[in-house]
Amino acid sequence: MPSPLYAIGDIHGQLDMLEEALARIEADGGPDARIIFLGDYTDRGPDSRGVIERLARGKAEGRNWVFLKGNHDRMFSMFMEDYPRNDARLLVGYHWLHERIGGIETLASYGVEVPEGARTYQIHQQARAVVPQSHLNFLAGLVPFHQERGLLFVHAGIRPGVPLDQQTEDDLIWIRQEFLNDTRLHPWLVVHGHTPAKAAQHAGNRINLDSGAGYGMPLSAAVFDAGEVWLLTDQGRLPLQP
Repeated sequence: MPSPLYAIGDIHGQLDMLEEALARIEADGGPDARIIFLGDYTDRGPDSRGVIERLARGKAEGRNWVFLKGNHDRMFSMFMEDYPRNDARLLVGYHWLHERIGGIETLASYGVEVPEGARTYQIHQQARAVVPQSHLNFLAGLVPFHQERGLLFVHAGIRPGVPLDQQTEDDLIWIRQEFLNDTRLHPWLVVHGHTPAKAAQHAGNRINLDSGAGYGMPLSAAVFDAGEVWLLTDQGRLPLQP
């Protein structure tokens, strides 16, 4: 029988919560557990640098881990390019360093402050000087989706009715209502994050593991084993059902 699969929702700079989730998974599935991380490792929480360092170290150690790309991870990568870019999916007037997005907290974890009156090029220069290349390499290596055992792991969701090979990265990391409001079965059970909920949710055709860690709420980890789904908690496995 195949070993269990594990998934961790949006981390958003919460290193302590990540370590707790990893400990729960190791207790349940051992040190070689296969984990799919659903993206959004950065922004809003206090230690995006620590989160990326922890995940990059696991990747370098050859852990059985898969890392998906989230919209916040892409925004961080865009800002760190030679000439900083802004994600076109943001609302007009928003940018990665807008107070509601979380880039300010990410840069603070690297020791870069964003004072009032600062210009983008000044902050960009400081960030380029201190963000390790290994972190940028990690972000560059993120994948848009992962398919395994009838499950499709993706950060935000899919555009319903569109074949997987025709899905756009913009949809895979940004889509919301067109996906969330569609109750039809997909070719896979879609496991996603991106849209914060009060707790992990099983909606029948999809599972949402973003339980609001970026806003100080718990970080969710799930286990997929023998066709069943559980939420992994301090008390062990709890069934996650529609």
